[in-house]
Amino acid sequence: VFHGRILARRLVGQETRYEVEVAARYRQRFPLVSREYLWVPGTCGCPELREGAEYLLMARRHVNHEHTLNRILLQPDGYARPWTPREARLVREAARHC
Repeated sequence: VFHGRILARRLVGQETRYEVEVAARYRQRFPLVSREYLWVPGTCGCPELREGAEYLLMARRHVNHEHTLNRILLQPDGYARPWTPREARLVREAARHC
């Protein structure tokens, strides 16, 4: 779970790749750097993320069986909500208990 600002958007085949500036990390099982690519499959049904907007994102690290693909993937069970100070406070509080 992290707070990120969308810098750019690009369609790549059946997926959308977003360049994201990571502003804050709330709960993570894998390391994040200050800029990451977030991949969204065309079948996700997720809302389109707007360039320049900030979101609270819950995504997973996806590594294929051959270990040739290692990326952050926004899956249907993840979420992308517009970032607000209230959302950030709720996530920080939840992260302390999880």
